[in-house]
Amino acid sequence: MAWITRFVVMISFLALGILVSPEAFGSKFGGKTAEGSARIGESSALFLKLAHLLSFATAFGSALWVTFIGGIIMFRNLPRHQFGNLQGKMFPAYFSMVSVCGAICVAAFSLTHPWSSASSVEKLQTGLLVSFLVFTLSNLLIFTPMTMNMMKLRHKVEREENIGDEVGRSKNLEVAKRNPKLAEMNKKFGMIHGLSSLANLLSFGALAMHSWYLASGLLL
Repeated sequence: MAWITRFVVMISFLALGILVSPEAFGSKFGGKTAEGSARIGESSALFLKLAHLLSFATAFGSALWVTFIGGIIMFRNLPRHQFGNLQGKMFPAYFSMVSVCGAICVAAFSLTHPWSSASSVEKLQTGLLVSFLVFTLSNLLIFTPMTMNMMKLRHKVEREENIGDEVGRSKNLEVAKRNPKLAEMNKKFGMIHGLSSLANLLSFGALAMHSWYLASGLLL
């Protein structure tokens, strides 16, 4: 299915969901309305909430898959250099998309919960969303480019040692014991990759904490 077809289908379902929502027929469920939402109008507030929810869901689902499922499956089934090259293509796109989602979440939540009138809980949620965006941008702009650059240099040395085509457990550590250059690269790569992984986990943690806030206001 072409991407344009998928996009049209997604928009069609979104439009259908808006049409059958209670607000479309003039009815409302009970629940607290944020002061900021009342200020900007119900229609605008509904649009911002929808943008926030869709962006949050996209970011959370993508982070869950990439961090805990997709990456592990690829690592266990692809030759190590192929796995690394694929990650090098996937992560910039992943972090770019999730950064856009994070920016939308921050903007939408800030507009519906202005800082000057927000409660302490709402200010905490704003902080969590900003933290998520900062950690994601740090990965997109700093850690991922550094990791990919070091990975390419390490792949070059590994190819000279005829390793890198193995699946799963690496022969790298064995070769590094007699190759000081590779050992030094491993040290640098481990440090940068560790910081990237930490930033990714912290960003996911911020989203997970925000999910509790969203669930507390969810009506089923």
